[in-house]
Amino acid sequence: MRRRRRPAGRRPAEPRGHWFLVAIAALLMTGALLLNAYAHNVVGETQPPPADYGDSAELERIRSGGPLVNVSGARPLSARPKPRRVALTFDDGPDPRWTPRLLDLLREHHAKATFFVLGARVAEHPELARRLVAEGHEIGNHTYTHADLAAVPAWRVRVEMSLTQKALAAAAGIHTRLARIPYSSGPGAVGYGQLTAMRLLGDEGYLVTFADVDTQDWSRPPVDEMVLASLARTAEGEGAVIIFHDSGGDRARTLAAVDRLLTRLERNGYTATTLTEAVGLPTAHTAASPNERVLGTVLGFAQRASFAFVEALGWFLAAAGVLTLLRLTLFVALAWAHARRTRRRSTGTPQWTAPPPVSVIVPAYNEAAGIEATVRSLVATDYPGPVEVVVVDDGSADGTGRIAASLGLPGVRVIRQPNAGKPAALTTGIAHAAHDVLVMVDGDTVFEPPTIRNLVRPLADPAVGAVSGNTKVGNRRGMIGRWQHIEYVVGFNLDRRAFDLLGCMATVPGAIGAFRREAVASAGGVSADTLAEDTDLTMAICRGGWRVVYEERARAWTEAPASLGQLWRQRYRWCYGTLQAIWKHRGAVVERRPFGRRCLGYLTLFQVILPLLAPVVDVMALYGLFVGDPLPVVAVWACFVAVQALTGWYALRLDGERASVLWVLPLQQFVYRQLMYLVVIQSVATAVLGARLRWHTVRREGTFTLPAASVPEPSLAGRRRRAVRGGNAPRRRRSRP
Repeated sequence: MRRRRRPAGRRPAEPRGHWFLVAIAALLMTGALLLNAYAHNVVGETQPPPADYGDSAELERIRSGGPLVNVSGARPLSARPKPRRVALTFDDGPDPRWTPRLLDLLREHHAKATFFVLGARVAEHPELARRLVAEGHEIGNHTYTHADLAAVPAWRVRVEMSLTQKALAAAAGIHTRLARIPYSSGPGAVGYGQLTAMRLLGDEGYLVTFADVDTQDWSRPPVDEMVLASLARTAEGEGAVIIFHDSGGDRARTLAAVDRLLTRLERNGYTATTLTEAVGLPTAHTAASPNERVLGTVLGFAQRASFAFVEALGWFLAAAGVLTLLRLTLFVALAWAHARRTRRRSTGTPQWTAPPPVSVIVPAYNEAAGIEATVRSLVATDYPGPVEVVVVDDGSADGTGRIAASLGLPGVRVIRQPNAGKPAALTTGIAHAAHDVLVMVDGDTVFEPPTIRNLVRPLADPAVGAVSGNTKVGNRRGMIGRWQHIEYVVGFNLDRRAFDLLGCMATVPGAIGAFRREAVASAGGVSADTLAEDTDLTMAICRGGWRVVYEERARAWTEAPASLGQLWRQRYRWCYGTLQAIWKHRGAVVERRPFGRRCLGYLTLFQVILPLLAPVVDVMALYGLFVGDPLPVVAVWACFVAVQALTGWYALRLDGERASVLWVLPLQQFVYRQLMYLVVIQSVATAVLGARLRWHTVRREGTFTLPAASVPEPSLAGRRRRAVRGGNAPRRRRSRP
């Protein structure tokens, strides 16, 4: 790698505080997910408090008493509705579909009712709570999330009731003294667990409400059955508290039963009214304080925001999944078409009348570990025409230029210059190159003998301005090396096959690329405007009207970073440089040629936007695992990995590589993928904050420090080749056709 020269005393100010912003965003997202999960009663402590059996006489008094119970005193007191008074109560609302229809029905019958609401639903639909109060109905507290108060600790009981009161304060400006324990029915069914919860509610000043008739409409019984059960209690003029539900599913039968019941009650001289009026008590509503209203407003906003956020995430995940699958399908199809075209390209395509002379330019900065193997591989080419190798020593401090010069190989020139950066080194090499066909190769890369011949062949077409070769990872023994090997074959080379057919090649890699001098000159030469000079140059050549193609048979073996830290440094520079190139060439989007719309649109969507938001996928997956049914999450993940594996198998087959390396693909989802996403986040933050990123040098491990005889050599008809790897002499293996 090369470093860029900067004025003395000026060091790039890379951002640091943006990680704090990322952490804040992660906390907000986590909070939104947890609030959404809590509001839907899928998270929260559900371990019951220690058993307190208490006084069995107290429990018997509650069981034998009326449906409205006060346990705030020394002994429980209960009350019943007055004769010919019926208190219709509705649980689990308000519901945007069924509650308004129920209110319309009650208004038609001039009836009042008591609604035991869930605080989460009130926060979500405050307008319905306001309508309940405005039309003279009564509201009771049914907890915030429908938690079983008999199975949660005391603090959770208080939180549930308090949050509901705040939601009511914001929505309707009231508090309520009525409460109903979820999963309760009549007082005769009260157990010791509910008794403990009742004591807590009594200490908070609540009147606990049960029922004389539980219609069990949640199980959708026949309408006549619910009506008859309700009328049985009122057959002899007694009052009654009756339970229905206005939420939690299809309530069409509930509406029909209420309509018939009210008609029969009116005919029999009954009055359907609120619970407190039915038993002869003052209204359960009290005015909420301004502070409670403010807190409730904040709570409601936070909950609605969390609901909207989770819903938006769901749509984003669906869109991202569809786009990813479409991309994989399209690129595999294009790769198949490209492979067929390659097999048929021996006829009907332009051919050189005579092999043109080639200048190979090797910009090198501190490449002592591998420069000898690089230069020897270039000299060992089987290209039939003249080849010169121009090594530009860009101010190396480790003797790179001296090593290259000491080899004494024919056709090799070494040019030394003060450190000025890779673009300047390439410009120097182009200026000293004697020929018009230019091959650029990094100082850490090794060519196979037929590489130059295959790389230059497409330039016989006068419309072709540049050719991208096939970069392969040489040090692929460890896990990080295998991950990068898969990425190079599946992510880079598969994409280049598609870009070739679509005419929107984004990058001719610095490791291996052939250029027509005229095309480079028309693009303004190698620019130092970005840290991805190869992407910048490729885009400029494409915008100039030249074709840029991919030649998979031109193979180059490069040394990939061997540690996560080194990988981060390399990809950070690549990503940031790509962002710079996209911004520099943004005008291509409105040009007549489709290159800008295809290339920049693809890069922006699949290499910036989706990776930038991809951590959300992981967070949502964890959210689904821990607060929902994990089976769909695991199934989707397995399907996604399976699709990736099939795509990887085909890409490896096209490249003549063994598919056995795919065993590391599932592991790649847990470390490597997240690292690449964090690189995108870091790069975007650096670009948005306007910081100037310095050139990140990657330490060389000397993968290709091998004897000359072990440099990759051609195989019979391209069917066998020697794999370059770290260590001693490489072993032979058979590649796929």
